[in-house]
Amino acid sequence: MTILCVRFQLPPMYEAALPQLLGLLEEFTPVVEALPPDGALADLRGAERYFGRDTVELASVIRVRALALYGVDCVIGAGPGPMLARMALRDARPGLTRAVPGDEVREFLAGKPVAALPGVGTATARTLCEYGLDTLGRVAAAPLSTLQRLVGARAGRELHEKAQGVDRGRVVPNGISRSLAAERPFTRDELDPGRHRRALLSAAEELGSRLRAVDKVCRTLTLTVRYADRSATTRSRTLKEPTAHSAALTRAAYGMYEALGLQRARVRSVTLRAEGLAPAEQASHQLTFDPVDEKVRRIEEVADRARAKFGPRAVMPGSLAA
Repeated sequence: MTILCVRFQLPPMYEAALPQLLGLLEEFTPVVEALPPDGALADLRGAERYFGRDTVELASVIRVRALALYGVDCVIGAGPGPMLARMALRDARPGLTRAVPGDEVREFLAGKPVAALPGVGTATARTLCEYGLDTLGRVAAAPLSTLQRLVGARAGRELHEKAQGVDRGRVVPNGISRSLAAERPFTRDELDPGRHRRALLSAAEELGSRLRAVDKVCRTLTLTVRYADRSATTRSRTLKEPTAHSAALTRAAYGMYEALGLQRARVRSVTLRAEGLAPAEQASHQLTFDPVDEKVRRIEEVADRARAKFGPRAVMPGSLAA
């Protein structure tokens, strides 16, 4: 076991703490891959030799440090590769690392439903189940040619290998998160579209502020609306141009929300995620010659300086839209 998959139990709206927690992992190994909004993969091969401890012992130290330094608990899965570490994480619970040693991989996988394997979607799982291949043990025992006839040559080969515990994945360091999210939960299931829109405005302004703070722009905005029955709707929109402009993010968020056509929906929370992050200096900006837009951008700059000097509450959410 050399790979850890860690999920930090961050409270809603605290994804901004993830970079600090990634820094904690980087004290043990430089090979850390962020899994926004609240997770990471870490390759501890070098750390085991350096610290003279095995992966499970190092996982315990990481958990204690996360609790002591940041007040954040975590659940951890460990395995020989990233795929197995991710799957082990699903069986983990706080305080106890779920570890899958190399000689127990087939036993660990055998009884799991085929849909538990990363990369197996609903349609593929349904096809396999129709032919009695409902567990990974049965998939591993099936002839490769059978799997290839059912799901295709390449997909069948990958499925056969993964079901047998062959994990060819690797941890790819990505020091900067590739996405940022802002969630706005309601204190009760909310019916009022006006409150939905105010929550979106607040989330868009938070995303814009955070993007500008790290000199990033985003190419795509994703909206997730969660309902009282625990179901959710997700929509994504590619922006006309990469931006960190709060007004542009707000317009895109409103557009996606209105396209849902919600009628008296009982909404539990709304989440906006900025994806496809890129350095701001590499992004082009289309001049609009709109004095109102330029005024808003200047106000944003002043508000960002106020936040940097006096803290995030120096500018109240929604004030830039006034």
